[in-house]
Amino acid sequence: MTRTRTRAAHDTAAADLGPHAAKPTARTAGMTEAARAVWSGGTPNAGGEPRIETGLWECTPGVFTAAREGYTEICTILSGRVTLEVEGEDPEEFGPGDVMVMPSGWTGVWRVHEPLRKHYTTILD
Repeated sequence: MTRTRTRAAHDTAAADLGPHAAKPTARTAGMTEAARAVWSGGTPNAGGEPRIETGLWECTPGVFTAAREGYTEICTILSGRVTLEVEGEDPEEFGPGDVMVMPSGWTGVWRVHEPLRKHYTTILD
């Protein structure tokens, strides 16, 4: 039997995610983000990339655009508040404990009201 090690992130509210970098799609000057993958795997896609990744991500307050092209993202907000705006839909606010799913093809605007930290899982198409 092959043994597989458990992957874990403890104390996710305080876990070190490494240095922040500029948020590429920011509409707010000076907005930054940091992330730390906890695990990636699954059957690789045609490009050899793992199909699934899970980890922690955080960003500073501000506004940025986002698109989920070629992958689905499932998030649980750990701390902070954000409003997601999607064309044709009412804005929706998320906070600690809330779960959101952005299916492949999703596009929208994130309005981050206070420092935001989430647990994410991405699944490539």
